[in-house]
Amino acid sequence: MNKIEIAKIVRSKRRTVALVITRDATLVVRAGVHTPAAFIEDLVQKKSAWITRKIAEVAGRPKLFPRKFADGERFPYLGSTYPLAIVDDTEAPLSLADGFILSRCCLPAARQAFVGWYREKACAKIKERLDLYASRSGIRYGRCNITGAQSRWGSCTAKNTVNFSWRLILAPLHVVDYVIAHELAHVERKDHSRHFWSRVSDIFPGYHESERWLKDHGHSLGL
Repeated sequence: MNKIEIAKIVRSKRRTVALVITRDATLVVRAGVHTPAAFIEDLVQKKSAWITRKIAEVAGRPKLFPRKFADGERFPYLGSTYPLAIVDDTEAPLSLADGFILSRCCLPAARQAFVGWYREKACAKIKERLDLYASRSGIRYGRCNITGAQSRWGSCTAKNTVNFSWRLILAPLHVVDYVIAHELAHVERKDHSRHFWSRVSDIFPGYHESERWLKDHGHSLGL
């Protein structure tokens, strides 16, 4: 059996070890500061069949072509896609009505304009939904951050700060809600035990469909 190559080990105050297959089909290990390297190596080899299968799955996905930011090109927002129109007479760099409207003067920095717009919307919508589910479930989290993470949709720190990638705002709302429920459950349980998943189900019943959508389509959420 070929030895599994670890592209990167990211250490933090986390209590568990996570094996993450990135969008470029490499293995990243997230582990605690004091987790022994030998333990990580042993876990990776034990999970080698799963890792190999997931790497092949990611590598076999259709290639995503770079955005051109051209008239008529479609961009996602909350699960729907909207055409882009580039115009001369608009005050806002980027806005959304029946479609996205980009100021021509911002065209050289179109990607930055979209990322900024998505981040702003993600901050508002995710915080709104987070507070809704936190209130319903009686869970008190610390702070909420919107990040640029590419391989993690959400995370929860030891101090119960919850983090979400702005890319989530490209997905349908039920997927956003699922990730929120996932991280809120981590406020109470810092593992993926049966009790953890039971709590996710309590917060967001029927989460499996949303989880599956993210696994199947998450790789396409980006610019």
